[in-house]
Amino acid sequence: MDTQLSLNVHMPVHVSNGGLFISRGVGTHPRRIIDSFELIYVKRGMLSIEESGRRFEVGEEETLLLWPDREHGGTAPFPPDLQFFWVHLTLPAPLMCSDATQLQVPQHAYVSRPEHMTGLFRRLLNEQALLGERAVPMNLMAMQMLWEVTSSRAVGGELDSQSAVLAGRAEALIRTSFHMPITASSLAAQLACNPDYLGRVFRKHYQCTLTEAIHTRRVRHATNLLSDGKHTIDEIALQCGFDDPGYFRRVFKRATGTSPRAYRSLHLRLHINTD
Repeated sequence: MDTQLSLNVHMPVHVSNGGLFISRGVGTHPRRIIDSFELIYVKRGMLSIEESGRRFEVGEEETLLLWPDREHGGTAPFPPDLQFFWVHLTLPAPLMCSDATQLQVPQHAYVSRPEHMTGLFRRLLNEQALLGERAVPMNLMAMQMLWEVTSSRAVGGELDSQSAVLAGRAEALIRTSFHMPITASSLAAQLACNPDYLGRVFRKHYQCTLTEAIHTRRVRHATNLLSDGKHTIDEIALQCGFDDPGYFRRVFKRATGTSPRAYRSLHLRLHINTD
């Protein structure tokens, strides 16, 4: 059974529809067989699902590619905090080819740039909500999503060195504590290592500095809060770990290319389903 999609980059991908699922804490993913690929990207929580007897626990910032003509369905009730993006894709035959420009898309992967993947889904859904199913821009964004998955690490892959383990521990601390007053030095102190050494190994494995990683997490959380539309921008700044709302605005604009207010205006329109 195939677990990796080989995709010729010259072969068009066709999007049929997409959406953002927000759990109400009831029900499970429907059991069904569909005639298209479904790319799922979990934004929050854990999705428990199986495909043809193979079980998956898809966590936050992970993708799962469900294949056409294979039965899939939920294996546990939706948790109340679950949110995931989804998009249905079709590819013309032949699916496999020997072209050197093939993309190798793992079925279940950790997303390397989750803020970028989230942005792609939000732009695709905004396009769908405002202008309907416009084939060219939506298909191109779907190709970008698949490209993001190709550069991600397949779930089950192991860290290959002590330095990678240390970098992973730092990343885990950032992921769980970004909203607190953390710095590169405080992370090094928690991990009982030299700050310069931690900075070097982190940059080696994540291609960014510790400070950049902290800002990325904070901005990512800010985009979620801005899209929910329930808090003021100053409140969001504080919830994301920024004591100075003005500094938050500068960091946010540098990371996204737009202001928090403009981002909120652009991303409030989404196709959302709860069933």
